[in-house]
Amino acid sequence: MLNHFNFKRFGKTEVLVTNDFGRYEFLSDEQFRELALGRVVEGSPLWERLHKNRFLVDGFEITSPEVIDDLRAMKSYLFSSTALHIFVVTDVCNLSCIYCQAKDKINRPQGYMTPEIGRKCIDMALQSPSKHLTFEFQGGEPLINFPVIKSMIGYSEEVRGDRAIEYTVVSNLSLLTEEILDFLLEHHVSICTSLDGPEDLHNRNRQCNIPDGSYALMKAGVEMINRRGLAVGGIETTTRHSLSRAKEIVWAYEEMGSPSVFLRPLTPLGFAKADWDKIGYTPAEYLAFYREAFQEVLRINKEKRRFPEQHATYFLSKILGGYAQNYMELRSPCGASIGQLAYYYDGSIYTCDEARMVAEAGDSAFKLGDVFSSKYQDLVSSSTCKATCMASTIETIPGCCDCVYQPYCGVCPVVNYAHNGDILPKGARDYRCEIYGGMLDYIFELLHDGDPETISILKSWVL
Repeated sequence: MLNHFNFKRFGKTEVLVTNDFGRYEFLSDEQFRELALGRVVEGSPLWERLHKNRFLVDGFEITSPEVIDDLRAMKSYLFSSTALHIFVVTDVCNLSCIYCQAKDKINRPQGYMTPEIGRKCIDMALQSPSKHLTFEFQGGEPLINFPVIKSMIGYSEEVRGDRAIEYTVVSNLSLLTEEILDFLLEHHVSICTSLDGPEDLHNRNRQCNIPDGSYALMKAGVEMINRRGLAVGGIETTTRHSLSRAKEIVWAYEEMGSPSVFLRPLTPLGFAKADWDKIGYTPAEYLAFYREAFQEVLRINKEKRRFPEQHATYFLSKILGGYAQNYMELRSPCGASIGQLAYYYDGSIYTCDEARMVAEAGDSAFKLGDVFSSKYQDLVSSSTCKATCMASTIETIPGCCDCVYQPYCGVCPVVNYAHNGDILPKGARDYRCEIYGGMLDYIFELLHDGDPETISILKSWVL
């Protein structure tokens, strides 16, 4: 029996086919014709390949435990409740990044979460049935309100019961002290920062009023953490100023001792949206940057050490591993509400981090409730939650449902809303779609080329 599959032309003489299990095959035109017309001879080498990868199944296999387990692995995130809880303990920041998604040119709220609201946020998060939770502290610059972070972690340790909680703080590290670090390490708090490349580029993107610039502060924080024997995870944000410096950016992460590099395109929210003509770019320009940077990542893997590109690992876990990592943007439906919740400093609760950024610009369309009067069940049963789930189920979205990359991709209703005033995508090939599609094009080119050393490196990132 022919199983459902999607396809696209790959090169001049081949076709790439994929299915909902994340499996893929490169077929010649003649092989594709045989598959599409149901003429693959049972027992032939082609039949064996296609049967092994679930493109051909019989009526009994489709409901077998093995097939069900394979599909469950690709959708494993649907079998758990909201696990990621983002606490925006302040929207105040001591930097002024030129691409800041959480700031708006007009609306400039300045507030701090109180210990009382922090405890209510913890109480709400613990209403989620999930036994494994991640509490992420964000800002602004969250260390500006470190006393509340300290209070919230202490309180959650008192009331968490049998829950396993992983703590994370996302900081520019400018305010990190030995005393703060002592507390974070004592409570096993992961630390993530931003590094946009060499010092001059980082300072240009992530501006501050300190003469030495934000890079010096970030570097001092990283070195403080490294002296304790730990590495710091980092995220890079690509602006127009970054496009010509792909190799330097990758090596900045290698020299910092980061375990990986996360190459991230701009999301047109906040300052990035307002100043797009100054710092933005086309998908083609970003993809040229990504390819050059990725080649340098591979070079480091070949010559020095294991050093993944994090965006690629989220795709490769599905392509090579047959499982989905719980990355909210590449889920279907996305992680809004059912995977993550964002708690603003005033106690308001939003579907996701992007939703609270839209709210900071004056539009609370994705507000679910608050920690004072809502219950967790109210949040996930709300019409807003249901609408975001519906709008991000890519198996039902025209232009996405029949895309060859549908098993690996995802859409963001909040970003669609910010761009177009509609939670549904307006076109099949928008900015985000072209970037994700181009990244997957490149990954599949590497898989198709089949260089053994490269394939071994890609597998090592996810298997």
